[in-house]
Amino acid sequence: MPQLRLALAQVNSTVGDLEGNLTIALDACKQAAVAGAHIIAFPEMMLTGYPVEDLVNRPTFQQASEHALERFNSQLADQGLADLVVVIGHLSASGYRPLNSLTVLHKSEYVVRYDKHQLPNYGVFDEHRNFTAGTSPAIIRVGGIDIALAICEDMWQDEAPLDTYANANVGLLLVANGSPFEISKTDVRYELARKQAARLNASVAYINLVGGQDELVFDGGSFVINEHGALIARAPLFQTGIMMVDLDLKAAEVSAQLPDYLSVISAWPAQPYQPAPLHVAPTQTQLESVYQALVLSLKDYVSKNGFTNVLLGVSGGIDSALVATIASDALGSTHVFGISMPSKFSSEHSKDDALALMNNLGAHFETIDIQPMVDKFEQVLGLDGVAYENIQARVRGMILMSLSNKSGQLVLATGNKSELAVGYSTIYGDAVGGFAPIKDIAKTMVWQLAEYRNELARKQGQVAPIPQSSITKSPSAELREGQKDTDSLPDYPLLDAILKQYVEEDIEGDSLLNQFDAAVVRRVLHMVDRAEYKRRQYPPGTKISSRAFGRDRRLPITSHWRDA
Repeated sequence: MPQLRLALAQVNSTVGDLEGNLTIALDACKQAAVAGAHIIAFPEMMLTGYPVEDLVNRPTFQQASEHALERFNSQLADQGLADLVVVIGHLSASGYRPLNSLTVLHKSEYVVRYDKHQLPNYGVFDEHRNFTAGTSPAIIRVGGIDIALAICEDMWQDEAPLDTYANANVGLLLVANGSPFEISKTDVRYELARKQAARLNASVAYINLVGGQDELVFDGGSFVINEHGALIARAPLFQTGIMMVDLDLKAAEVSAQLPDYLSVISAWPAQPYQPAPLHVAPTQTQLESVYQALVLSLKDYVSKNGFTNVLLGVSGGIDSALVATIASDALGSTHVFGISMPSKFSSEHSKDDALALMNNLGAHFETIDIQPMVDKFEQVLGLDGVAYENIQARVRGMILMSLSNKSGQLVLATGNKSELAVGYSTIYGDAVGGFAPIKDIAKTMVWQLAEYRNELARKQGQVAPIPQSSITKSPSAELREGQKDTDSLPDYPLLDAILKQYVEEDIEGDSLLNQFDAAVVRRVLHMVDRAEYKRRQYPPGTKISSRAFGRDRRLPITSHWRDA
């Protein structure tokens, strides 16, 4: 069987940074050439970054992408890399219609371009969307092996171009992806790849982006599955790098009449060589992968948007403790500034926990007493009840945003998904900020992640960063004497069980009433439905679920419909 040395370039590109992305691609090609690769493949839309959303509709951006591809092709020749077969994703256009494209470059030529009919501007492709198949199949023959090209969601379907490939005796299906991280999504990818491997009787190489882009985080995890459905190579999650894979693949059928979708680059097999061992990166637990996703997402959001430092309120509670720890892991503790803002209701143990957390992390810490400011608002406005409670949160928000204006530091919101779902937050108070790292993390998982991060520190011989009392004490906003979250909400395990079904699985009220206490269900659903206006105003945050607020789940603010 012919041999093929394939380089899968798992890279972190940035939307709109065409020159920076071009440099990343060129460096990867140099590494692949030195390693003796016959072909290198890049992810979907690598040259432009992904997703480009409404940038797809700008002719200037479409043209800039095409020009970047031209420069890249020229630079390959200038660097002596023209013999390398390069498959790279980018934005192109037919007239003004944007296209999601893969172009194959070899010896300074555009060998073939595989286009999706149209690149949508809704964010990213996924299995729940309607999409258009490629305009036509594209197969390249390299080293006597037929390699079929596909982009991302092609692998989800059995129509074009996969139906053509199933009858074309291909040896490898090469799929370029921009597939964002979601819990348990890796298993879904393997399932789909195995299905197509069996259907095509061919190996499947899946190359994916890595890195953060707004709310999305791409996990990489590029892999190869052989024609028997066995996982034979896998790149690490959340890490950039080039995975070299030596494959023995079935030879292309020799025919005098070649179909017009097949482009021959090299018809004869490569000279036999000693293959390198295949490597399968270790699997990760769910908590490990979620935590790494949160760290990488925040790191890239901060750096790609030109920030250096972050600022957040640290209350001594579990949410701010986890966010501060994620920020320290992402940026380094010297770039994290925590502000304790106690009022007369703040307990001594909360103030102590906030200080202990920041000392454990080695991050910056400052205390600002908000009570004089709160008293002034009370005197002027005559506040009491909920209005008085909320003014405390709003004073804290005003302090953080003022310090951000003064220093240029990015404010992190510390709310979790459970609170966001039921509107348990104060607009212009604890909801302020430029990014919300745990926006898509349920409260019960917040505790699990805190325990995971502490245990990781202990295994590495380090001090556990999050004080144990922050994990074990009853959650409280401490906006009035003796306040507990359970005064306003069901216990979080019960709340999260209801929210998972209602928010993430679209289970309707009648079904929930059969599983949980009816009064609790009606109360929770009422809070969720009423809080849409708050969620619309919340900062962007890392998506880790299939139904993240703001990106995947959007309901009318003005609506009289109520489930249950």
